[in-house]
Amino acid sequence: MQNLAPIALFVYNRPDHTRRTLSYLQKNLLAEDSRLFIFSDGAKTDADKASVEEVRQIAADVTGFKSVKVIARKQNMGLANSIISGVTQLVNEYGKVIVFEDDLLSSSHTLRFFNDALIRYADNEDVMHIGAYMFDLKDKNLPETFFFRAAFSWGWATWARAWKNFEPDIDKLMAQFDDEKVKQFSIDGTMNFWKQMQGFKAGKNNSWAIRWYASIFLKNGQTLNPRHSLIHNIGHDGSGVHSNIENMYQVQIAQKAVKQFPAIVQENEQAYRAIKHFLKNRKGNLLQRGLRFFKQFGIKHLLKNNIY
Repeated sequence: MQNLAPIALFVYNRPDHTRRTLSYLQKNLLAEDSRLFIFSDGAKTDADKASVEEVRQIAADVTGFKSVKVIARKQNMGLANSIISGVTQLVNEYGKVIVFEDDLLSSSHTLRFFNDALIRYADNEDVMHIGAYMFDLKDKNLPETFFFRAAFSWGWATWARAWKNFEPDIDKLMAQFDDEKVKQFSIDGTMNFWKQMQGFKAGKNNSWAIRWYASIFLKNGQTLNPRHSLIHNIGHDGSGVHSNIENMYQVQIAQKAVKQFPAIVQENEQAYRAIKHFLKNRKGNLLQRGLRFFKQFGIKHLLKNNIY
């Protein structure tokens, strides 16, 4: 396959996560023909310097790709600015990009899925985002891939033509929503997407991903998704910037290549219902929620006191 998309991998201070993410990426069938760009953010505090340097050493030793370039930031940009800057750089140069963070384990077929989809929908303005992660959905009769409104950021890809619509200004984004759009944006109130928008405006999070989804949503864009997840996120151990300690998003990574893609670009209603059902019920009953709360509280206490 010619004209493969470059891979952007964003890393910071988690050497073990980075090592595992890279080991799975290296096993991808198209890895040796793909260019890998590793964006290493600068240390935010003196306490992070040693782990940042360890991650950079891991990055410097990476093999198994057509080329590897490490972009080591001297200053701390923060995850959002690092991703926005890196994605913009690569789409400007290559016209498209595949994006990973340092806590994503991939199938050996993940790069193939991304590149096939990037080629197939390259000229379709309605398709703005390709996601490789999918929840463990109950409906096993869904098509192999489908379109959906929300953009999930655990392993994704896009084109320069779509990324040019990214609006970083939260006020400009929020001004375009009314009550009905908020309802549609939040999957009929089953996901806290609008709360994330409000949180960003209030300075409680620094999410690039919620602004990217909002940018897509307001353009009536579609995202392509697999029925069986091609990514597993190992960051739900409290180590990530925006991650909690939880297991509701655990999946078995698909081990088959994706063969089928939708001919018609429109949201799949069956998939919408399946995802909405998952989101509505993902936290379980009151007992399960209570047990998870105490587990998270206990582990965070151990982490805070350097016990865990």
